[in-house]
Amino acid sequence: MDTAQIRDYRGKRIHMIGIGGSSMSGLAEMLIDQGYTVTGSDRDEGYLIHHVREAGGTVMIGHRAENVHGADLVVFSAAIPADNPERAEAERLGIPTMERAYLLGQLMEGFPKAVGVCGAHGKTTVTSMLSQVLVETGMDPSIHIGGRLDAIGGSVRVGHSGIFVAEACEFNRSFLHMFPTVAVVLNIDADHLDCYKDIDEIEETFGQFIRLMPESGVIIGNGDDPRVRRQAEKTDYRKEFFGEGPGNDWYPADMEEDDRGYATFTIMHRDEKAARIHMGVPGSFNRMNALAAVAAAYELGVNAQAAADALEKFTGAHRRFEKTDEIDGVEIFHDYGHNPTEMRNALAIARKRCKGELWAVMQPHTFSRVRTLFDQYLTCTAVADHTLVTDICAAREKDPGDLNSGMLVDGMKQNGIDAVWTPSFDDTENWLRSHWHSGDLVLTMGCGDINLLNDQIHRHETEKGGGRA
Repeated sequence: MDTAQIRDYRGKRIHMIGIGGSSMSGLAEMLIDQGYTVTGSDRDEGYLIHHVREAGGTVMIGHRAENVHGADLVVFSAAIPADNPERAEAERLGIPTMERAYLLGQLMEGFPKAVGVCGAHGKTTVTSMLSQVLVETGMDPSIHIGGRLDAIGGSVRVGHSGIFVAEACEFNRSFLHMFPTVAVVLNIDADHLDCYKDIDEIEETFGQFIRLMPESGVIIGNGDDPRVRRQAEKTDYRKEFFGEGPGNDWYPADMEEDDRGYATFTIMHRDEKAARIHMGVPGSFNRMNALAAVAAAYELGVNAQAAADALEKFTGAHRRFEKTDEIDGVEIFHDYGHNPTEMRNALAIARKRCKGELWAVMQPHTFSRVRTLFDQYLTCTAVADHTLVTDICAAREKDPGDLNSGMLVDGMKQNGIDAVWTPSFDDTENWLRSHWHSGDLVLTMGCGDINLLNDQIHRHETEKGGGRA
């Protein structure tokens, strides 16, 4: 496994198991653009699959052994176990296989300026911000994002310069198969503890990612995060730190913020004014994201003010605090955030925007994450007036039988949170419609299929003749 080279299969058939995932769907589109024949399969009809079909890929719903028949190479995501019928059949037939992370690394290899954006939180947003800046300033980058960005018409872009920008995900140590020359390190936090022993092992693995760079590599790191700074300082690479605290190369000054959380500030670079920016997305964490994106763009040859001007037009990637509807005077949003820190950040934005009561709708993601971060989930929606919790999205895992959303709800109530267990999307929609009032804001959160709840609410409202996205 994983000894194949994708360049040896140009013009041949690549079959992708789990093609509906955010990364896999983008890689599928990139392969199609480069002349490969792409087929794939997924368990469900996810929202990204139609983009693959529009690009020219063939997608089957359901995993069956016969789906790999005739394939020249099989690519699978880390969420696909070895006993998956398609992986097992490829093994039986002797069809070469490759894990998704190897494919991304091979596509990146050879680019003189290859940017890997890593961190427990904010990868998609910063990769999207940087991508929009590079496209609008004429840098013609190749891009791979774990989400969809209107500025590039999807999740991938095939450019013709020497720049490749990609998210670098720590899950299953996937980012260790990449070939970065610029490492953007946003933060190091406890997540994916089904793959790692503890936060110290996570930190060390981020250090390994940084050290994949050649001697000429550059670290653009969050200087306010002690773990990021510690790993960066262990190396001899050139370093550009961003943050709000002292000792950073890039930091904000002359801060102004409106009542909805949109900031205007001066970007300082080594104590000199580099740019003035008015943010197109709210939230203090997005201010940090913008600093990272501008610093990375500057490293790639973009003038800081030009980068800031382009970034003002950035209004977010899809599934990142994205408004999906307004019904009965209630604004409805969705956010991809799936661990307590990300949910807390998204709700902080929602709280500033909300005129009435704030409804947090959480779909916990994977039993292992809920178990390891259990106590953090119990307070992460504290700023909301009401919290609805759906059943846990198992994703790649099996139900262990000793953990459910009712246990989360009980713990939330003990922390003073008005929480309700609404197991299904129907339960959740019915509860919301029975209790919301004009001026309220609903925010659904999770990286599973909770976005389909927003689609369901919109569809039902459209059938009634109301609602607007």
